[in-house]
Amino acid sequence: MIKFDRLWETMRKKNVSTYQLREKCGIDSKTVRRLKANENIETKTLDKLCRALNCSLEDIAEYVKD
Repeated sequence: MIKFDRLWETMRKKNVSTYQLREKCGIDSKTVRRLKANENIETKTLDKLCRALNCSLEDIAEYVKD
C-alpha cells in the first residue's frame, strides 16, 4: 500500500496548506481527497507535488507492506 502521510508532514514543515497546494499545483479538491484516503493517483500528480513542494518522492509517499 502506498501511504501519503509524509505529504502532510512535508506540507506542515513548509507551511503549505491544501488550498495553497491546489493553487500551486493545479490539482483539484478531488485529488486532495484521494491523497488523504491513500487512494490511487497519477504519477503526473506526484510530479506536480514534488515540484510545488521542492522535495523528492520519498518526502511525500512511502510503501507500507500490507
